[in-house]
Formats: sequence, C-alpha cells, structure tokens
Amino acid sequence: MANTPEPKAFSDLPVPRVRGSGVQTVYDALKQSIVELTLEPGAPLDEVTLAERFDMSRTPVREALVRLAAEGLVTQLPNRNTIVAPIDFGQLPVYFEALTLMYRVTTRLAASGRTERHLAAMRRYQALYAEAVRADDVPGMIGHNRDFHVAIAEAGGNPYFTGLFTRLLDEGRRILRLYYYKSFNDHLPRKYVKEHDALVDAIEARDAELCEKLAAAHAGQIVKQIQSYIAKDRTREMAL
Repeated sequence: MANTPEPKAFSDLPVPRVRGSGVQTVYDALKQSIVELTLEPGAPLDEVTLAERFDMSRTPVREALVRLAAEGLVTQLPNRNTIVAPIDFGQLPVYFEALTLMYRVTTRLAASGRTERHLAAMRRYQALYAEAVRADDVPGMIGHNRDFHVAIAEAGGNPYFTGLFTRLLDEGRRILRLYYYKSFNDHLPRKYVKEHDALVDAIEARDAELCEKLAAAHAGQIVKQIQSYIAKDRTREMAL
C-alpha cells in the first residue's frame, strides 16, 4: 500500500497500561493499530507472538481476536491462522449504500428523539473532533468523528439502528484513514467541522427534513471523494 504510514512490528505496538481484563487490553491495542493502518490489511496475527508481546497467556489473545473477527477487522483462515482483514474494495458500493442510509435515518430520528443530555454529548464529541482537526490529529479525528455520529444515533432511540451504524462506522475507519491521507495529506478542511456544527443545530431545532438533507450531503461528498480516489487513473497524464 504505497504512501501510507509504515507498518510496525508487534514489538512497536502500543500496550496500554489499564486496569481490567487482559482481553480488553489486547482488543483495544490491536483495534487501534488495525483502524489506524499501523497493522496493514493482510498482516499476520500470530497468537504466540502476541501473547509474548502483551506478556499474557494465549487465551485472552485468542478471545480478543474472536471479538475483532466478529467486527470484520480480522479474518480467521481455515488453517487456523489469523490475519488483519483485507479491505474489500469490491464491496464498497453496497457498504456506501448502507452507510449513507444510516447517516440519513439516524440524524432524522435524532431530531425528534434528542434530549438536552444527547445534545451535550454531541457537542462534547464535536469539540474534541474540532480540536483534533485543528491539531492534525488523525486518530483523534477518526475516533471522535465515530463517537459524534454514534451520539446522534443514540439520540434517535433505536438501538438496532445504533448498533448497525456503529459497526459500519467502525468498519469504515480504515477507509477514512486512507481518505484523510490521500485526499488531504492529513490536513482536514475546516468545512467538516462546520458541517458537524450544522447537524447539531438542525437536531437541536428538531428540523427532521433539514437533518436528513444535511446528513445525506455530508455522507455523499465523502463517498464521492473516496470513489473518485479509487477510480483515479494515475497514468492518464504520464509522459512515456
């Protein structure tokens, strides 16, 4: 994968020092590395090596990999080996259909279901997102963008939509990482911050029609730019 951040060895992976389950520790560290493309699609995930890296038995490592497989972030092969899940570009059209629909549905429902508590959560994540954009903090942008839209979905009050949208957002974090890098060299325009602000204003005003319109436009322009990058012919202007 040309021009993407260099992959790191297992020895370079972050090992967060947190209390709680060893499974959660491994899961959090691997998920962060996968969605940020520190571990590239197709990279092998050896249980023995990981257990040594995290200084724990293979059982929590295995359980963490099972969780990641359920989220579509790792693939467990028939020979019992595990790899970081490839990005299936062939499935992107149907993925984008589902993602755009969830943007529209969840934002529209938030207009009628939101409470002051929901609005406070949206503004909190939006402030974190805006600061990440200002600081060119790409992991922060991706994580806070996800949390912002999940907060909107939770305001809609339908846990099935929230669960589906959360999974779609998580699956798309690697695509978003490529999008930020390839389209903007990790310097995201402020217009995305303003679009988030407009969504919150429309939700606060309980304007369902405007919510859906803004959400569709917000998703649509991201999808359009990603599709444009994937379809780009880099040889068209090449002198041979």
